[in-house]
Amino acid sequence: MKILNFGSLNIDKVYSVPHFVSAGETLSSTNYEEFPGGKGLNQSIALAKAGAQVYHGGNIGKDGLFLKEVLAEANVNVDWICENGNTTGHAIIQVSASGENCILLLGGANKEITINHINQVLANFSQNDLLLLQNEINDLAYIVETAHKRGLKIALNPSPIDETITNLDFSKIDYLILNEIEAKAITNEHTNDKIFQKLLSLNKQLKVVLTLGNEGVIYKDSLEEHRQAAFKVDAVDTTAAGDTFLGYFLSQVSQQAEIKHALQMAAKAAAIAVTRKGASSSIPNLQEVMTFTKK
Repeated sequence: MKILNFGSLNIDKVYSVPHFVSAGETLSSTNYEEFPGGKGLNQSIALAKAGAQVYHGGNIGKDGLFLKEVLAEANVNVDWICENGNTTGHAIIQVSASGENCILLLGGANKEITINHINQVLANFSQNDLLLLQNEINDLAYIVETAHKRGLKIALNPSPIDETITNLDFSKIDYLILNEIEAKAITNEHTNDKIFQKLLSLNKQLKVVLTLGNEGVIYKDSLEEHRQAAFKVDAVDTTAAGDTFLGYFLSQVSQQAEIKHALQMAAKAAAIAVTRKGASSSIPNLQEVMTFTKK
């Protein structure tokens, strides 16, 4: 099974500051760094490190060419990444002396994907291939509709949550991987039981993975339910924990692993990721996760 991740590609521009800049204030940064980012990029790298055959579709500007190199080095196919954006999507991140951060996000090229590009990419995938989507690119509804007509399985990570997500046709979604905040926004429910009841009423074929942070994960579909506890580790940076979990879970599913095993592998990969600083750089490879399982 091929996995197409049609997702965001960002440059994270990180400024170290004594405190967050206030209105009218000019503040000197004590340090500046750039990192590859975007949920799309992170999840593609997680999928590839977990052993999946993954292709990334997206758009960058000429200032983001290094993002293609980062993906290619992680064994992600980058043939379907266009380079015709005006400016690559990026995040301006202030990190204060106390470790807090605030983020200003520009969609840039991620929001300039054309219908022609979407059609060109999807034409290379067919029934039983898997499409992964987040909510950091444009024309999500069109991508879902077109992919569904071609018979692709569709996995959705509805982040960031907004009306683009709530207006989607969930009858065309096969896997929904989301956190509590996103689940409550979609369903207007506040207990796990009612959340699952509402989501499964939207689509009887839907497979829901609800992540609960330190409380682990609940999987539920029309036939089965599984719970996976979070592994206790000394967390350093939780930035890419969710993306790591998603990549490993879908990779295992694409290789016909049982759901219980897929959840366990994904939870272990996420546990390793939070013990390291950074986003995509914190994602472990499959051998590391297998070693973790023996501990």
